[in-house]
Amino acid sequence: MRRTGPAVCAAAVVLLAGCEGIQGEGSPAGGESAAADGRAVSPLDNPDGTKPGLAAVTGEDDRAEARELIETVRTKGRGPKTGYDRDEFGYAWMDTADGVPLARNGCDTRNDVLQRDGRDLRFRSGSNCVVVAMTLADPYTGKTVEWRKQEAAAVQIDHVVPLSYSWQMGASRWAEAKRKQLANDTLNLLPVDGPANSAKGDSGPATWLPPNRSVRCAYAVRFAQVAVKYEMPVTPADKRMMLEQCGG
Repeated sequence: MRRTGPAVCAAAVVLLAGCEGIQGEGSPAGGESAAADGRAVSPLDNPDGTKPGLAAVTGEDDRAEARELIETVRTKGRGPKTGYDRDEFGYAWMDTADGVPLARNGCDTRNDVLQRDGRDLRFRSGSNCVVVAMTLADPYTGKTVEWRKQEAAAVQIDHVVPLSYSWQMGASRWAEAKRKQLANDTLNLLPVDGPANSAKGDSGPATWLPPNRSVRCAYAVRFAQVAVKYEMPVTPADKRMMLEQCGG
């Protein structure tokens, strides 16, 4: 049985500034290519983010379920960015953030999610953790990315709800442990095309959505899942845009 809305909340108790406008009608449709390797899972069937990818939400029943979840998200205005620093969320990709899947498994968060979403994985010699090459079906653009560590920035780990955004929506007042949890939670992390992630910056859904239009409802669902789990509001404009992506 799927866990949405309050059930997701019950399951638990980026880094870049700037933003780009939402892509217009000329943006790539993406088609089915974002799930071309057959492994990507709908966020409605992946409430803890431990399954790979971000498959499209299709069918009216699923889209209605998506809207029901998004409706549970509270809203408020975006606060100031004063005091924000990445270090307020712990050092990057720590394996010791408690309360999240895959913590303390001997492999850092970045490599955990590369292994979760990538295929044809190659590891550093002598390691079963550090990924040095893989193939990624990127949900944001619909492209297949052949990634090598020598060009690390070609794939970046996106915080679906950006850390700076969360800071402005209340994380500045959270306990440090909760901020570390958000920064390393598999639910909030997706390996994606680097340039697409850089274009997103710390934008909410009202000002940035994936160029691949077929996963925009799925992206809105994942954004809502994180907001509900961490009892974090979104802006009214972001909530309206999230509902719109799922037919609301």
